[in-house]
Amino acid sequence: MAVLSMKQLRQYQVPQGSLTLWWLGQAGFIVKSPGGKIVAIDPYLSNSCKTIGDQYGFDMDRLVAPPLPPADLVGIDAYAMTHSHQDHLDPETLHPYRAAGGAGPFVAPPETIEKLVTMGVPQSQTAMIWPNKSVTFGDLTLRATFAIPFAGDDLTHVGYLVCIKDGPKLYVTGDTGYHEILADSMAAHKPDILAAVINPAFHNMSPAEAATLARKVDAKVVIPCHYDLFPANSLPPELLRTNLRMLGIGDRYQLVEHGKPLTYKKPAA
Repeated sequence: MAVLSMKQLRQYQVPQGSLTLWWLGQAGFIVKSPGGKIVAIDPYLSNSCKTIGDQYGFDMDRLVAPPLPPADLVGIDAYAMTHSHQDHLDPETLHPYRAAGGAGPFVAPPETIEKLVTMGVPQSQTAMIWPNKSVTFGDLTLRATFAIPFAGDDLTHVGYLVCIKDGPKLYVTGDTGYHEILADSMAAHKPDILAAVINPAFHNMSPAEAATLARKVDAKVVIPCHYDLFPANSLPPELLRTNLRMLGIGDRYQLVEHGKPLTYKKPAA
């Protein structure tokens, strides 16, 4: 049963100097600014990966129902993707969204743009990005960040730094392994919130690596993701909290519920 709708997203008032996020499961988020701009990042709102998992002997039958139907994304200001894997660029989320009238713009790195075009998305509705490239929607800016890909099938992975004008910054890592460049490049941007993948079985960061990244970028809130939907690719998020505690920043851990709003206000200087 859906717990979220576009009507709720539109009606939700984000205070000045704040941002509100809703976790969609996996590495998917919706972010809203005080100016009312709404961006979806990596929405996976189907169970399409089950078939892929069955082909390779992995249980990818989702454990939690999608918090909203794909057609309810119509009305967002941008549909952003970090890479082309199916739980990030999902055809069974994309097609119902487009059939209901959704037209992006679709923000994505090069190999994802290529795949979108083969799926029928007009090139004119796409906006190609790469690390350090930014696109702005009102008071919300998406800045693509460096990421380490899973394998050679898509070497143009990115993450996103979501910046609110006169407000906080959210760093969504996207699927990535750990590397010092992640920490060095993001520390300079001082993200307030870190949404980190923690599924090392598929070459992404481990909870320990995500905690190390959190300390190095000095994030004030640390949210685990990408641990929750697939039996073949899940682990207890408490492991991230344990590793944060070992580094002396356990109080920064924040578990987010699917489809429930989390509002963060940037502290006064």
